[in-house]
Amino acid sequence: MSRKPGPKPPRSRPDREQPAPDGRVPKGRRTRVAGKAADAVALDVPSPPRRPRPADIAVVGAGPAGLAVALMLVRQGRRVMVHERFATPRPMGAGFMLQPTGLHVLDGLGLTPRVESCGQRIDHIFGREARHGGVVLDVRYSDLKRPRPAIGIHRAAMFAILFEACLEAGVDFETDREIVGADAGRLIDSGGRRSAPFNLVVDASGARSAIASDMRVERRDLAWGALWTTVPWPGPPFDPTALEQVYLGASRMLGVLPSGVLPTAPAAPLATFFWSLKTEIWPDWHALGLETWKDHCLRLWPELSPVMDAITDREQMTLASYGHQTLARPIGERLAVIGDAAHSTSPQLGQGVNMALLDARALADALATETDLAAALAAYARRRRWHVRLYQALSLGFTPFYQGDGRLLPWVRDHLLGKVARLPFSPRLLAATVSGLLLDPRTTGGGR
Repeated sequence: MSRKPGPKPPRSRPDREQPAPDGRVPKGRRTRVAGKAADAVALDVPSPPRRPRPADIAVVGAGPAGLAVALMLVRQGRRVMVHERFATPRPMGAGFMLQPTGLHVLDGLGLTPRVESCGQRIDHIFGREARHGGVVLDVRYSDLKRPRPAIGIHRAAMFAILFEACLEAGVDFETDREIVGADAGRLIDSGGRRSAPFNLVVDASGARSAIASDMRVERRDLAWGALWTTVPWPGPPFDPTALEQVYLGASRMLGVLPSGVLPTAPAAPLATFFWSLKTEIWPDWHALGLETWKDHCLRLWPELSPVMDAITDREQMTLASYGHQTLARPIGERLAVIGDAAHSTSPQLGQGVNMALLDARALADALATETDLAAALAAYARRRRWHVRLYQALSLGFTPFYQGDGRLLPWVRDHLLGKVARLPFSPRLLAATVSGLLLDPRTTGGGR
């Protein structure tokens, strides 16, 4: 699969529709995407001309995983096309944390300075119980063997950085076409049309991937989700270098994450606010009335006043639901599955985007070092197997301590785990766990 970069082909006229790999013009628009990068966020992106050549590799999904792997592969000299169901690729979601593992991957792409310019350094994760004020979570990145802070960043900023890097590198995009299957390198869209075969299809279409659902994986929908929104940074007493959380047992969890700035508004720092709830009571919450809910939040966390002031409409809050699934083998015939499509779970350990970036790096490395495609895919699956399984198990095990109806596990969390966390060996272990550095993937092939 290795390919040396060749000369760039001549550019075609930008006003001419280009054929699909099988010579047909698809329903979807095959373009070097123009316009805005998000409906709700103004992110100007360049609009280079379209390319006339067919692609070797199809990437399904223009999230962080899809854009990262496309960038890696096109830099290896491959012809890559990202397929996105939306008319214009755009970010989905609010802020998240880039852990040292994900930052290691971005180091290799040369994108860390751009991320740091938009993101906010996170040194500390801190949580306390609302009723008695006791500290039940205290993680510091300075406790790592090789200290490195995390970075809080808004998805729109991360999208802009990766998307623009892809355009600069020559990645092509086909938009407004939903891919629902892959068969021996052929893409199948929602209209039943099949493409000509690609050398490889990379499924990066997320936790509800239609492609992965055909690989006999059982998805376990989790009872608890979260409402989230983006607000202006509230200022003191909130710590701009900390993810802060407040818990009421395990039935309520509120958090404020510093999320940096958008490229188009570098002087307006943001925060992501989230509130956990059972997804089945979402209609009840919606009917409750915004002011009643805000009063409840303030009783649990009075310092939230500027955050609550910024929420003036229930439609500002977005419901996120989660599920747990892990593909036993994230590969098939001419197919690799990465990110949440291969392994999704609760966000309690904050590993989603970071695991996806590690997948992308492991796949790109395997394709660069193996001459046979089947061997490369097997190497990718092997490199990621144990790290993925470890963190899937940890996330599944830890979630009930922070999201659940029972009283026993929160009591254990507050009275036993808190004491264990203060033992001499615990701070480094906790920091390594949250950072994604257990079975360090940077040294086992997953993040090289």
